[in-house]
Amino acid sequence: MLTRNCLSLLLWVLFDGGLLIPLQPQPQQTLATEPTENVIHLPGRQSHFQRVKRGWVWNQFFVLEEYMGSEPQYVGKLHSDLDKGEGTVKYTLSGDGAGSVFTIDETTGDIHAIRSLDREEKPFYTLRAQAVDIETRKPLEPESEFIIKVQDINDNEPKFLDGPYVASVPEMSPVGAYVLQVKATDADDPTYGNSARVVYSILQGQPYFSIDPKTGVIRTALPNMDREVKEQYQVLIQAKDMGGQLGGLAGTTIVNITLTDVNDNPPRFPKSIFHLKVPESSPIGSAIGRIRAVDPDFGQNAEIEYNIVPGDGGNLFDIVTDEDTQEGVIKLKKPLDFETKKAYTFKVEASNVHLDHRFHSAGPFKDTATVKISVLDVEEPPVFSKPLYTMEVYEDTPIGTIIGAVTAQDLDVGSSSVRYFIDWKSDGDSYFTIDGTEGTIATNELLDRESTAQYNFSVIASKVSNPLLSSKVNILINVLDVNEFPPEISVPYETAVCENAKPGQIIQIVSAADRDLSPAGQQFSFRLSPEAAIKPNFTVRDFRNNTAGIETRRNGYRRRQQEIYFLPVVIEDSSYPVQSSTNTMTIRVCRCDSDGTILSCNVEAIFLPVGLSTGALIAILLCIVILLAIVVLYVALRRQKKKDTLMTSKEDIRDNVIHYDDEGGGEEDTQAFDIGALRNPKVIEDNKIRRDIKPDSLCLPRQRPPVEDNTDIRDFINQRLQENDVDPTAPPYDSLATYAYEGNGSVVDSLSSIDSLTTEADQDYDYLTDWGPRFKVLADMFGEEESYNPDKVT
Repeated sequence: MLTRNCLSLLLWVLFDGGLLIPLQPQPQQTLATEPTENVIHLPGRQSHFQRVKRGWVWNQFFVLEEYMGSEPQYVGKLHSDLDKGEGTVKYTLSGDGAGSVFTIDETTGDIHAIRSLDREEKPFYTLRAQAVDIETRKPLEPESEFIIKVQDINDNEPKFLDGPYVASVPEMSPVGAYVLQVKATDADDPTYGNSARVVYSILQGQPYFSIDPKTGVIRTALPNMDREVKEQYQVLIQAKDMGGQLGGLAGTTIVNITLTDVNDNPPRFPKSIFHLKVPESSPIGSAIGRIRAVDPDFGQNAEIEYNIVPGDGGNLFDIVTDEDTQEGVIKLKKPLDFETKKAYTFKVEASNVHLDHRFHSAGPFKDTATVKISVLDVEEPPVFSKPLYTMEVYEDTPIGTIIGAVTAQDLDVGSSSVRYFIDWKSDGDSYFTIDGTEGTIATNELLDRESTAQYNFSVIASKVSNPLLSSKVNILINVLDVNEFPPEISVPYETAVCENAKPGQIIQIVSAADRDLSPAGQQFSFRLSPEAAIKPNFTVRDFRNNTAGIETRRNGYRRRQQEIYFLPVVIEDSSYPVQSSTNTMTIRVCRCDSDGTILSCNVEAIFLPVGLSTGALIAILLCIVILLAIVVLYVALRRQKKKDTLMTSKEDIRDNVIHYDDEGGGEEDTQAFDIGALRNPKVIEDNKIRRDIKPDSLCLPRQRPPVEDNTDIRDFINQRLQENDVDPTAPPYDSLATYAYEGNGSVVDSLSSIDSLTTEADQDYDYLTDWGPRFKVLADMFGEEESYNPDKVT
């Protein structure tokens, strides 16, 4: 039936030239004319074509929202072509709101809205209608769907959902600079009438800003708005519907606009001259004052850089920027001295760091000011003339010798005298003293360079008027060397010479060392000692480079004749005073091959046959060692027995001195000791006991002349001396027996010097030199002092 109805309408349009409105529900459809009655004909059988009223939609009703009448609002009427008005047709309604919002008269088909509707809550309702035979309850027509639209009224004002707004625009912007776009939303139907057509306007904020009525774009309305004059603006915006006409609803919002800063202002000093006062004792690097240039800009546009213009005093000071306060902090680069200069003047320049090229035409973005600094006098400690004093002194300098002086002055206006002290913390050994008034430094002890070559201590100078003000300086004293040690052979040399050596061969290179501090260019000279130069077997060749060579002077050396040679070498330095020493070198004769390679230097090799094997040689040497050990043991036992019977005190390696501590009661006292051996030489002959160690080798017979009883002790001693001089088997040292006291009434004189009336210096011991080489040690001990060189044999 619906298809047939549509075809009928299409034919009517084609023939009559009318317009056919689409059958589907449309979101917006306005009435062309006010109808007298809203009727929806249900599709059914028709006997002829029926013209449809132009401007109506057959399946759509309209109802006003917010209806406030006392009676239900009439919506429209349903009618079927099969309804002849006889009451045999019943109309039913179903779908959105059927029964709760909308009701239908079952007989007439009239539809009413039983409550007020809100388009913003639900803009339309879709319902279904049907005509039913009352008697048979069967549908007369297929179920048809139609729409009831809620007709909008202007019951909602525009609203700014994103307000209040916050915006910013740079200061000094031109007119029309974009600031912000606002948007108001109206809940009314924008497709019907002017209820949702919004117009924007400014209620508060003129003449600084303007707004586009349609788009809501806010722009600047005045040129060159200055942030430094006014930074914050509050603009009240209104949005009004109905196109702004009278009776429309309106909504408002606030827009907070901030002018952002640009660098349009240069820094300026509030005054042209800054006066600062600085104590002269201010430390280097300390902040001595602050100056500030004012820049009304903000943030990085207000950052200021300070510089000192080269001029008077500019090299003594420096200026830096405080990042927090943008102040110029003046710092001290060099120490100040009131006595030298009392005031300084220089200029400081302040300029912006970040410049805006748009404002260069306004002038230079910098300013200058003058800074005057007055130096305040502060009482200061004394000042030494040098930061470090270096002095030199020779070792062994006498105590009390002045080696230098320090000087400190009080540079204050009212100068005070100065006292000097040695810092005890740095000179605990007190090797030096200082004069408290003059500042002279002298030695307090003898110095030894070999012990300590350098001294380092501090001297304190304090003001007499204020001892708390003191200063300190370091003293460095170098101890100079005095040539007090002779040079010596640097290392012991093991020198050997071949039996087949030729004259002129260098067998050893020697060098010297000196415990003194050798100055640059010092030379050592080498030569033979005078006594060795008479018939030298070797000589010394000085190479003039602090070394020398031992040179042979003979054609061949025989070990059987002499195995070891002692060569005294005199070494002399070149310092003042000249020091020299005699160093004895031992040269051993060795057997060498034809190329000069040493084969053997042992003594036993002289006597061993050439073909002796190594095992036999070891056996022979072992036997010799055992025999020597037996002989040494035997001699030690005999010496022990002799010591027990003859000696009661310590013995020297070379001299046996027997002490009798008790002198006894004289000649008549025989209880102390027996001196019969002195009175009767025959007893000595019979006793045959010597007080020294006899050699173990066989002694040659010697003739002793008889000595009579009661002879003079001196003759006896002289006789024994002569016997020892000619005795080749006598021990190689002297034996001395001392008798302290013989008792009273002795027929012989006392041999002791205890009771001697003369002093040791008055006694004459020259006769000891006549006793022979065996008593040479005694002659040197009691005779005149003379230099002795132990090695004079080459």
